[in-house]
Amino acid sequence: MKKSWKIAMAIVGVILVVVLLRGCVATSCLIPSSGMENSLYQGERILVNKWSYGLRLPFMKWTGYHRWADRPVQKEDILVFNNPANLSEPVIDRREVFISRCLGRPGDTLLIDSLFSVIPSEKNAPDQKFLYTYPQAKERQLDSLLSILSIRPNELLGQDSVKNVRSFSRYEYYLLEQALNGNCWIEPTVKEDSIEALRPLIVPGKGKVVRVYPWNMTLLRNTLVLHEKKQAEIKHDTLYIEGKPAQHCYFTKDYYWVGANNSINLSDSRLFGFVPKDHIIGKATVIWFSKEKGKGLFSGYRWDRMWQGIK
Repeated sequence: MKKSWKIAMAIVGVILVVVLLRGCVATSCLIPSSGMENSLYQGERILVNKWSYGLRLPFMKWTGYHRWADRPVQKEDILVFNNPANLSEPVIDRREVFISRCLGRPGDTLLIDSLFSVIPSEKNAPDQKFLYTYPQAKERQLDSLLSILSIRPNELLGQDSVKNVRSFSRYEYYLLEQALNGNCWIEPTVKEDSIEALRPLIVPGKGKVVRVYPWNMTLLRNTLVLHEKKQAEIKHDTLYIEGKPAQHCYFTKDYYWVGANNSINLSDSRLFGFVPKDHIIGKATVIWFSKEKGKGLFSGYRWDRMWQGIK
């Protein structure tokens, strides 16, 4: 009887340790889409370090938001966070989990276009992907080039009556340019030197002031309502906060602007706006499993990617 009791206590102890490790130290996540290629591929499983920015205590429904040993998020970190736009679930740590790269920290000024895409710069991650078009008649030739250059996977994303659309990283596009030897018929959909339509976007921070413009008014209103719990509305092209017209906004939290590597994927700040720090779970650190989609049980494993650090 005494021996059985000891065994039972040991099992309970192991379960408690596993629960504590998963809840407070690290957790595993599945990459459900191609939004983070080429950093992460669809179907890969990763480890998330919950201590990267200080431990966000669990059970936020009862304890509220607290973080031990708080540390700042760094630009270009790949963040795992709870959906900041889920209105149906009031408890933050019960919401679905997203993953994106940090493009802007509190107080940063980003240059964005009319679709709120951050303009590329030399500091962008080399794996970040952008959209390119090419003539439909070149489809077979492009497939041959992609095979020769080992640019995989790469699927057709769309087409019109004349051109097809795919996405490539800057390095992949450089390889294609070199292979086409000065006769490159692959063109970016957005020219990097077209800056006339760009606008500065300031990422809100705790105690910071952000000026209201017609183009950022809706974004700021949504942030105030969703995360600052203020009454805010737009009337006749004017933002009203707590019933008063406002030309500036004040914030009590730190926020981040995040973006997918693959610009065709909209599950980032272009869709749900700023990500508050209290929504951040941790940093994606290690790929522990990688397998090509659609392969059989004994094939398609990417052994060279397993247990590799995430960049």
